[in-house]
Amino acid sequence: MKIDELLKRLENIKIDEDERREIAEYIARKLSAKDSVDIYYIMTKDKKIYDFDSYRNLFKIDGISPDDAYVYVENHYLIGYDSTNYFYPFLVGTYLLSCAYLSKLGLGDDFYRVVPATGLKYVSMAIRLSRGKRRIVVEVVDIDTAAINTNLQTLIRGILGTKQIDDDVIDKVISQLSSQKLFAGHDFYEARDIVNSYYAFQEISLAKEVEAIKDAYNHIFQPYRVVYDLKTKQFQVSDNNEDR
Repeated sequence: MKIDELLKRLENIKIDEDERREIAEYIARKLSAKDSVDIYYIMTKDKKIYDFDSYRNLFKIDGISPDDAYVYVENHYLIGYDSTNYFYPFLVGTYLLSCAYLSKLGLGDDFYRVVPATGLKYVSMAIRLSRGKRRIVVEVVDIDTAAINTNLQTLIRGILGTKQIDDDVIDKVISQLSSQKLFAGHDFYEARDIVNSYYAFQEISLAKEVEAIKDAYNHIFQPYRVVYDLKTKQFQVSDNNEDR
């Protein structure tokens, strides 16, 4: 690779990281004022955040263009504490990833969480802890990177064929995505169980497996992560792998 090409590539990576940081911080501040239960949003390129039903209704009356969609967001509200949700939110995000990518493909408009949103570039998980140390963890992931590294693109092509999307198709995509052993030989469910056992039950013997899962998770999703303290209204200083 030529030097100028390498420098351009590195510059693009830096720009992408700056944008993801800006988006993550913006989502954290916006959602910090909401005490709602789990809910889905679509953020447009002009930084307007629509709850999912509002976006879908606007789309149906041509009040919004699917090309204006930019970030598909899940706001996950935790009453208790769950170590997988906190440390590795996309391990519980197979439904989010599947519906977001189907939306990016321009499919759906009458299905639960799939609506044409062809402009999507990112998908974000926001985890709100309501007890103890009250905070919001937000991770932002490039949707194409996640789709490629989880084989989601290939799975959807194989399942859809020429069929129209329906609930069975969505369920099949999620099921096949979840069952892949992408995390050091473990599928999504197994990885969650290992992480929870290590953190919640202090099973120290799992330390190496958790480290391997962490490495696979960061390689697959390449998330930008922020932690926002709801009491101080400040972001925690982080190296983007904060306390994992």
